[in-house]
Amino acid sequence: MGHVWLARDERSGLDVALKIVAREGKAGSRAEREARAAASLRHERCQRIISLARDPSHVYIAYEYVPGRTMREAMRGGEIDDRAAVEIAAQICEALAHAHAKGIVHRDVKPSNVLLAEADDVDVRLLDFGLAQMAEFDTLTAHGDIPGTLAYISPERLHGRAATPAADVWGVGVVLWEALAGQHPFWGGDLVETSHRIQEGVPPLRTVRPDLPDRLLDAVSRSLVANPQRRPSARELVDELRSLPRRRRKGGATPAAPPRSLKAVAYSRLLPGALAGLVSGWAAAKLPFYPAGWPLGLAAAGAALGFTWPRAGLAFALGVGFFPLANISLGLALVYAAVALAWLALGWRDARTGLLVAVGPLLAPVAALALMPLAVQVTRGRARRAVQAGAAVLLAAVVAGLRRAPLPFDGSMPPLGLGIAGSNRPTAVARALWRQLQDHPHLLAEAVVFAVAAALLPRMRGRGPWAAAGFGAALLAATALAAPQAGVVPLVVAAWLTAGVLAVEPGARG
Repeated sequence: MGHVWLARDERSGLDVALKIVAREGKAGSRAEREARAAASLRHERCQRIISLARDPSHVYIAYEYVPGRTMREAMRGGEIDDRAAVEIAAQICEALAHAHAKGIVHRDVKPSNVLLAEADDVDVRLLDFGLAQMAEFDTLTAHGDIPGTLAYISPERLHGRAATPAADVWGVGVVLWEALAGQHPFWGGDLVETSHRIQEGVPPLRTVRPDLPDRLLDAVSRSLVANPQRRPSARELVDELRSLPRRRRKGGATPAAPPRSLKAVAYSRLLPGALAGLVSGWAAAKLPFYPAGWPLGLAAAGAALGFTWPRAGLAFALGVGFFPLANISLGLALVYAAVALAWLALGWRDARTGLLVAVGPLLAPVAALALMPLAVQVTRGRARRAVQAGAAVLLAAVVAGLRRAPLPFDGSMPPLGLGIAGSNRPTAVARALWRQLQDHPHLLAEAVVFAVAAALLPRMRGRGPWAAAGFGAALLAATALAAPQAGVVPLVVAAWLTAGVLAVEPGARG
């Protein structure tokens, strides 16, 4: 409905999430209704409103600021295992039960409206009561207008009936079905097909996840029955989910909360461990400083830290390169230290993928650097993906220059030591690197192209083969224009490999 900014309350000094909504059409009225609904809720699972203000052109709502990410982002990153999915659904239902008791129906329960706070355990906040319907006044929507996200709307609402608490329970059921199955039960590629699938009924979760226990399958099924009167209340669904056994039942039945999926384990453990080990070992081996045998030990230490504590693995791998660079140039080492600290801060919230930028120097020698927009897609957040992809190009150029290898895309040879060997002044090193970048503008151009491609690529998922082909063609044209001297074949292969992945991946809606 508007823009949300991270702001600071000058009176209290607290950070807040400030929503600013223009008074256009129904937006202003819905924003004020959201504030009224949220202000009446006093529950740890509901995002708390701090203040409301208005002027002739805008409505301003200040919420408590809770660092974290949405459930949608976590699902895309493969971070939600079965146990976490059940707990998230239970906490959503706790928030809904509180709202329903006060006569408020959320009407837009979906993964992007569920905030997962940064915490060791699952800690949910239910967001955006902008479509909430309160018992004490009429809805703002006209007859036949169905607000909310279609893929999570209950069948009775598709028929024009008013939203009830049962409609919110349906939304929780869809969210839980999607989290457990790894795919959406109804999304059919367009609104008409999705609407038909909702009215036909939900496919049995058992057909996708036969390993889940019967009680969990039954709970999901009951929340998605077509008749809203037969669905459990939000409080009843909480009790069902919380009563699921946590140990194996007799007869060797599967546990109520199965182990984490292989994808989730790979993302949360194996990926950061592999990246930290690879970067630590590669830097120690390729940059002269460490005694013989140390690179292998540093790689093992980095991998162990990355596997057990991704943030420590990220910091360790970034630190390994300082002393070899100081051996070349103290000024270069100081510049690197500043950049590494900034990168550590940037990747702190998603340390699992903070070292993907180092894939750039590994892909450049085999003319596969154009695959970076695809490689960084496991990173959370559009801005982080863009920065990773763009920085990978520049890092690959710097590494090529230090190793006296051909620069990416044009194959030209950089000056010996990039003109910075032996320099003790960070400012002189920074100026020398900037001059090299000016002498090779295609590097900066390709960094921008890859950053934009990495940011836009998720929006193209699930849009069909023609959209994927169009994106691949646009990527090929942009990379070729940015670096006319580059080899055409590697760019074509990278562009169409990216398009192929887009064509086969399901979209993530909502």
